[in-house]
Amino acid sequence: MTHPVKLLSVFVACACILLAINFGLRSSMGFFMAPISTEFGYGREVFAFSLALQNLCWGLFQPIAGAVADRFGTAKAILAGALLYALGLYVTSTADSIFALHSGAGILIGMGIAGTGFGVVLPALARMVAPEKRAFALGLGTAAGSAGQLLLIPVAQEFISSYGWQTALLLLAGGALCMMFLAVPFRGDAAANSSTTSEENIQQTLPDALKEASGHIHYWLLIAGFFVCGFQLAFITVHMPAFLSDEGFDAKVAVISLSLIGLFNIFGCLLFGSWSGKYSKKNLLGIIYASRAVTIALFMLIPISTTTVYVFSILTGFLWLATVPPTSGLVAQMFGLRHMGTLYGIVFLNHQLGSFLGVWLGGYLYDETGAYDVVWWSAAAIALLTALIHIVIDERPVARLRTVTA
Repeated sequence: MTHPVKLLSVFVACACILLAINFGLRSSMGFFMAPISTEFGYGREVFAFSLALQNLCWGLFQPIAGAVADRFGTAKAILAGALLYALGLYVTSTADSIFALHSGAGILIGMGIAGTGFGVVLPALARMVAPEKRAFALGLGTAAGSAGQLLLIPVAQEFISSYGWQTALLLLAGGALCMMFLAVPFRGDAAANSSTTSEENIQQTLPDALKEASGHIHYWLLIAGFFVCGFQLAFITVHMPAFLSDEGFDAKVAVISLSLIGLFNIFGCLLFGSWSGKYSKKNLLGIIYASRAVTIALFMLIPISTTTVYVFSILTGFLWLATVPPTSGLVAQMFGLRHMGTLYGIVFLNHQLGSFLGVWLGGYLYDETGAYDVVWWSAAAIALLTALIHIVIDERPVARLRTVTA
């Protein structure tokens, strides 16, 4: 169901700001690894496991958050998520044990991200805009998350430098609470989801939707691709600052690197979001994953310098979340909008399983080998494999929808 232009503009603006805060706060967590590990004398694996647990809980709770948004409205999911996000940051700032660290930085923040992030907001965007504008809206929402990374990472680093890591986390918790105010325009989303286009007028139950998707091999292939995406992105987000520090670079280089990723991710999301409405989504995903494989391989083979770091960041940023518009768009295209929040949540769960593995393996293998090389090369290899997987995906709507639209 579409809305008047002015109301829709407010809705889209709030959605973009919400995603910017959500993603910006999460992307800054890697900068807390060194100060927290140093203060408590932990190896990097401990905080890496907290962030790996965060990604896992984000994924585990994403289908639940998506189902809540589909059934009761997006606003309720956002309110709960914002509270959990802020609580997680607060608990992390006061943590005096490994258990408390895992509870705050891992479980609570992960649940908070699930309730306020892509898996809840993008389906709401897809429902609110006209079908011909859906691909661009998904790209715009994804780009907003990148803008948050660009804007909030330098702020978080400055907070750490000026006030220490504990006060910095408290300040970020205040930012998380602000997301509650952005839930207001989403209050009518539950009604919008119950009466939209012809495909939603077929009152398919959630169990039927899950049965349909789980029996669709191409849904599983899409899931496999997003698993690899999560592995790569989470590893780079969390371990890039430490990797660059090991290579002798100043912390400012890491800030610029992740900020460049955020900046060029905006262009990548908008471009691939626009292309998703014009070209084959599976082919776009294949191109993205193949390009990632080449970019990582070249970064490992060419002697590292400030220039190569920044070039890698630009290329990686352009490909960073470019997978989200075509992936979320494929879920809507293949299965319809009625249960998109839940079905995309399941796809995103597997993205986060990959994230868990990428973050944890990065810390574990670093502590075991003293380097990140194995993980870098693994990320390149599985990206190439994923590009090949997308060749065989059938992106047509399922038979149920083809019958309706025939």
